[in-house]
Amino acid sequence: MSVKLTTRQVGDVTVIDAEGRITLGEGSSSFREIIREKVAKGEKKLLLNLAEVSYIDSSGIGELVSAYTTVTNHGGSLKLLNLTKRVKDLLQITKLYTVFEVFDDEAAAVRSFA
Repeated sequence: MSVKLTTRQVGDVTVIDAEGRITLGEGSSSFREIIREKVAKGEKKLLLNLAEVSYIDSSGIGELVSAYTTVTNHGGSLKLLNLTKRVKDLLQITKLYTVFEVFDDEAAAVRSFA
């Protein structure tokens, strides 16, 4: 199963709920498209909820970094929410845990954009 992405608004923050696997191919390309679409619409506060993501490969990690760069270059910010142990370990191994702001509580994450 590849990744399934749904978006919702919490105030002025766009929450992207991801479910499944972010891997080479369809998973990472649909992820890239949704980020570009949100940035093009001028949405600058993006919160990526990874609670239901079971697996991310190196391509998926690349897409996270690419998304972060895209949003930041357009004056916005991308933050991560509800990392699974596997994803958290992967971000720590790749030293990306220090790049992203990571939250376990959605309300706190949304407040952090203010």
